[in-house]
Amino acid sequence: MTKKKNPHIGSSLNDLLKEEGVLEQFRNAAAKEVIAWQIEQEMKAKDISKNAFAKLMGTSRTQIDRLLDPTLESTTIDTLERAAKILGRELRIELR
Repeated sequence: MTKKKNPHIGSSLNDLLKEEGVLEQFRNAAAKEVIAWQIEQEMKAKDISKNAFAKLMGTSRTQIDRLLDPTLESTTIDTLERAAKILGRELRIELR
């Protein structure tokens, strides 16, 4: 009796995600999570509350909560760029 070989053994996580058709979704979610975390860390470093940041962004505290929520995909690049600029930072997106 031969044992059935698992086709995923030896493959990378990227290979598996690509095979399942969700690689880009995971990459986008990971990028959003990192950017949201960096914005939040910069706010803490500059001692800027969410309420104060909302005023600087010309938006509501609820929108700032959405901006910092890595599970929401609705945040636009323009919004992330504006947030970075307010914090004295630059958002870079590269095509490689």
